[in-house]
Amino acid sequence: MAIELHWLSGSPYAWRVMLALELKGIEYRSRLHQLSTGELKSAEYLSLNPRGRVPTLVDDGFVLYESIAILAYLDRKFPAPALFGQNAHETGLIWRHIAEYTAYADPATEALILPLYFGTAREHAASVKEAAATLHVELGRLEAALTENTFLATSSPSAADLAVYPHVKSIERAAGKEAARELDLDLIPIAAHWPRVGAWMERIEALPGYQRTYPPHWK
Repeated sequence: MAIELHWLSGSPYAWRVMLALELKGIEYRSRLHQLSTGELKSAEYLSLNPRGRVPTLVDDGFVLYESIAILAYLDRKFPAPALFGQNAHETGLIWRHIAEYTAYADPATEALILPLYFGTAREHAASVKEAAATLHVELGRLEAALTENTFLATSSPSAADLAVYPHVKSIERAAGKEAARELDLDLIPIAAHWPRVGAWMERIEALPGYQRTYPPHWK
């Protein structure tokens, strides 16, 4: 039975898993949901994921949610190419990047993109600007990290890249909206501000299968 992935178009958390599935060449059944229909709050979906979020992975009756847990599961079940490193040094660096993004950048990313996506940026202008200031610092840290490796932690794509990239791409998209321009957030073009980050994004986007993961409603 093929792996089944429940996801939303544009969810950076689901995008992480889709990138991993493509990178590893794993066949899967796509279960695309629509947020507007309330599908994620249905009894059927909540029986799989009681938090009513995405992604949720179903593999021959085994159900798992939370994107990083799913990455770890896929990496153990399908070891090549390795997502969490070939040795202790690489594993430590990969997890450090994931932990840093989760602790310091993710809250700011959400505070930036959600008001811009849902049309409430003017009402939340102060918090959006504060989030943008935090992201300037965090993108600068990514820029510095990319002086040593082609990808964030190693010379090949790892869980660190898959965990962070969808969020940076979401920042780029949100910062291109008219409301963001009115707030003068100075985040785009990302490649102009942080050229190594821009080149890293291009490398991710050149990976096999990337286009199949691209949010359909962004096209």
